[in-house]
Amino acid sequence: MFSALKQAIKSQRSAPELQANILAGLTVGIIALPLSMALAIATGVPPQHGLYTAIIAGIVIALSGGSSVNVSGPTAAFVVILLPIVHQYGLGGLLVSGMLAGFILLAMGLLRLGKFIELIPYPVTVGFTAGIGAVIAVLQIVDFLGLHITQSSEHFIGKVGAIFGALPSLRWQETLIASSTLCVLLVWPKAKSRIPGHLIALLAGSVLAWLLTHYLPGFSVATIGSRFHYMIDVVQAAGIPSSLPAFALPWQLPDAQGRPIGISFELIRQLAAPALTIAILGALESLLCAVVADGMSGGRHDSDDELIGQGIGNIVVPFFGGIPATAAMARTAANIRAGGSSPLASIVHALFIVAAMLLVADLLAYIPMASMAALLLVVAWNMSDAKLFVQTLKTAPRDDVAILLSCFGLTVLFDMTLAVGVGLGMAAILFIRKSIILTESRPVHDHGTLHHLFDRQTAVYEINGPLFFGTAQKALRNITRVDPEVRTVVLDMSDVSMLDMSAIAAMQAIVKTLDAAHVSLIINGLAPRMVTKLHNAQLQSGKVPIRFSDTLNDAALMAKAGTTP
Repeated sequence: MFSALKQAIKSQRSAPELQANILAGLTVGIIALPLSMALAIATGVPPQHGLYTAIIAGIVIALSGGSSVNVSGPTAAFVVILLPIVHQYGLGGLLVSGMLAGFILLAMGLLRLGKFIELIPYPVTVGFTAGIGAVIAVLQIVDFLGLHITQSSEHFIGKVGAIFGALPSLRWQETLIASSTLCVLLVWPKAKSRIPGHLIALLAGSVLAWLLTHYLPGFSVATIGSRFHYMIDVVQAAGIPSSLPAFALPWQLPDAQGRPIGISFELIRQLAAPALTIAILGALESLLCAVVADGMSGGRHDSDDELIGQGIGNIVVPFFGGIPATAAMARTAANIRAGGSSPLASIVHALFIVAAMLLVADLLAYIPMASMAALLLVVAWNMSDAKLFVQTLKTAPRDDVAILLSCFGLTVLFDMTLAVGVGLGMAAILFIRKSIILTESRPVHDHGTLHHLFDRQTAVYEINGPLFFGTAQKALRNITRVDPEVRTVVLDMSDVSMLDMSAIAAMQAIVKTLDAAHVSLIINGLAPRMVTKLHNAQLQSGKVPIRFSDTLNDAALMAKAGTTP
């Protein structure tokens, strides 16, 4: 546990390294400030909850996780999962589900499941990630165009239909500000400036909106200040509070009807499935981010400790009003490029957001919602990685393409949980099918130099590949159909790498068939651990004992002598 922190403490940090980590933290903080607010808004909660998440998660996960350079906070991947939770259970339900997800992540780390998470097939990851990006992009069209939608659907097709139906309500003011922000976001990277484009684009959009509002009659756009409010004692204020996140029990926060959601077994039962989804996605994103970070920084993360850190962070975050968090790919990459090499950078990024909330919260209220939508459109585009998606479609095998398109379509039309489940199921079935094709048994007694070892009364079969429930029946089917003059069957299993209970049961059936025909069985070259499996499963013959040999020469001697040499 706490491997990243231990590593940072053990390392001798020079003054230039400390300076580099502080500057990297400031750079990431500038990026995370608008993103955290935008992602909270996209999730369906006030923007300050995204800032609370970046602050608490940025510190707690950095200190308790397994990666020295990961920067955690709210991410775009969570949007499509969290939005329905907010609609159904309110802010309180969202925070309780995040806390439950934290306990699941903690358990995954303690059970050392980090390596298993990394086994999720590549087409599954690309498919649901691109699907999430597509859904996020569609959700931003409303604010981008300033559409007025009276009734929104929970399903993707319904959302698209509602958007098309609301097109006559398009407001050119919102579209102008959104388009201007988007242009800056797209053009600024070409300037190769060290100043993050997110900051420049939102600043440009905000200034343009303020100028046009004050000097162009009738011009108005929705802003964070006009859309969101908070309470100071009994007075309602616009925008976000200029204060630190306060401690509060998540189950005392409001549900979708505005009442304290409370805590009960029934609520936990209802939120268990969403919490598991949050945990799985959080685990996937944080570990994928850590792998990419290792490649960029030359470091090495501990996957199990990273899950433990993500779990602790997501348990703590809800008590300070934060939504579910995980490692953020873009912020982590920016951290590494800026010179970040220790958890200090993530802590500095969190402290920068604290300073921003205390000092410039009033100014943040002027950011147009249309500019936030433009920012999230770029985030969605980067997340979907359309170039990689198209390249995978062109170059991947047909089976992988089928998995990719299935995961993408199911994520868009239904939800990510179903997409990942179906994707994993398809990948498993296709893998088993390939294994069935590759695993086979064939007679080999008359090939090569074996003809001088065995006589006509001995049949030799070779099995290649793993023997499990999908391959055992096919591989062992032909062994029972031997020539009447054959008295001994030698089963060469030198290349068998796996043996499960289905294979053992199939072998038991072969033994019985051979035994009834008075044919003995010699198993050659089987690994000792699998021989032990057969003994433990009480694989035995009624008339002639099953014999084991290490080499085909030994098997030949056994066949001729009829006993073990």
